[in-house]
Amino acid sequence: MKPDRPKPLSELTPAELGKLFPIILVDYDERWPRLYEDERTALRAALAGIPVRGIEHIGSTAVPGLRAKPTIDILVQVEPSADSGAIIGAMKRSGYEFTERPENPPPHMMFMKGYTPEGFRGQAVHVHVRHPGDWDEPRFRDHLITHPDTAREYAALKERLARRFPNDREAYTDGKTEFIRRVMEEARERR
Repeated sequence: MKPDRPKPLSELTPAELGKLFPIILVDYDERWPRLYEDERTALRAALAGIPVRGIEHIGSTAVPGLRAKPTIDILVQVEPSADSGAIIGAMKRSGYEFTERPENPPPHMMFMKGYTPEGFRGQAVHVHVRHPGDWDEPRFRDHLITHPDTAREYAALKERLARRFPNDREAYTDGKTEFIRRVMEEARERR
């Protein structure tokens, strides 16, 4: 009897995904900026010919000293004229899985790599593709870098959420939302 083949990731339930990819926080890794730079270089090459406005390292791995899930988050801003099919094709050829995110701002795209039906493999990377805008993620990153007390408060919140929701990525993310919203409101008021 042949062993069962793992189901494709797209067929897994949120509970199955949570068991396969638990929330794991690690100490800041000095290699993260270099991993981002390497990925940015690869993205620039992969997206050659696509009107890219900018590529930025976002998320907790972009904040020196902050504990984080070891996932490099990248924001790629493409012009509204960019061909979605060309972006998807280029990213898939570069080893990324495409996930349509209708709840995200246009063009509703997210790409991931480092995830397999057997669990994490290699460096996990999330690429969030959006049209140009004044996005909170870079501002939140910069605020944490310049406000160490807020970064420590955020780290403590993430630790509590990781303990409470080790296999529920959505609950972990949702648990951070109010804190991020509050910090961004305060940052806007200071500007």
